Amino acid sequence: MSSFTGLFSSDMAIDLGTANTLVYVKGRGIILNEPSVVAYHVKDGRKQVLAVGEDAKLMLGRTPGSIMAIRPMREGVIADFDVAEEMIKHFIRKVHKRTTFSKPKIIVCVPHGATPVEKRAIRQSVLSAGARRAGLIAEPIAAAIGAGMPITDPTGNMVVDIGGGTTEVAVLSLGDIVYARSVRVGGDRMDEAIVSYLRRQQNLLIGEATAERIKTTIGTSRMPDDGRGASLQIRGRDLLNGVPKETEINQAQVAEALAEPVQAICEAVMTALEATPPDLAADIVDRGVMLTGGGALLGDLDLALREQTGLAVSVADETMNCVALGTGKALEYEKQLRHVIDYES
Repeated sequence: MSSFTGLFSSDMAIDLGTANTLVYVKGRGIILNEPSVVAYHVKDGRKQVLAVGEDAKLMLGRTPGSIMAIRPMREGVIADFDVAEEMIKHFIRKVHKRTTFSKPKIIVCVPHGATPVEKRAIRQSVLSAGARRAGLIAEPIAAAIGAGMPITDPTGNMVVDIGGGTTEVAVLSLGDIVYARSVRVGGDRMDEAIVSYLRRQQNLLIGEATAERIKTTIGTSRMPDDGRGASLQIRGRDLLNGVPKETEINQAQVAEALAEPVQAICEAVMTALEATPPDLAADIVDRGVMLTGGGALLGDLDLALREQTGLAVSVADETMNCVALGTGKALEYEKQLRHVIDYES
């Protein structure tokens, strides 16, 4: 029977990210990319989902008391089980117009540092959201496949995947992980760093959305050459007299604010290089390091890493979609990549 339903169902690969969820459908590519945000209101102790994705993201930090807008994924793993399940269901339904008897097979990527409990939570959510089978693939492997690295060769490849919640640093060879380390520093931590910097230095309180706007517009990881760089007008609440006010922030300040998270990412890369067997390390010197994930788009991050490690650092094409593309490729070429997908546990 399963092969029969397989004809009608479109198998999917899902990149359940802390910030964005991407869905890849077999044979069609990435067809959904939305923020991992759910808005619901509580009625008689039961959660009723109001909006998911883009619509819910606009509500973040702007909701009345009766409505909650939350991000069910924290640091790459599920923080709120029921809400995450609703979100996965919603995305699957959005992709899958006909819901008759097709139960898709779904592959999801999990951070390398996820505990067995967290992995089981992700698997259960996907199964109860209507999957026939749920496979898990390690995020660094998916990112490397998506970036087009030759991971099945007997040479060392190093991939640094900077997501919203975690940064995965991994050395891959022969299609599997030689060394991997997951640090819980990512885009969210950068936003928090900007918020606390402005709070300390300028007595200005800003929201997450503003911090993210600062990061994406003028974010940079090293001091601009002229000592100031581009500037941006921001609005927030003045902590001294409690009224909203407008001020401007320049790139030098942002670089100072982001120094700590960037340093944490650099240190993770250095630790990975120290733990790599010498022959693979030699390959990495030859090949360089590949940056993937949304965090790789931070200005001059590749330069900052190059200064620290002395290696060639390159940013993948379509960095935001690397993990989803890699998970999708694992779905398409399941026979060859069988050993990296984990169906049982």
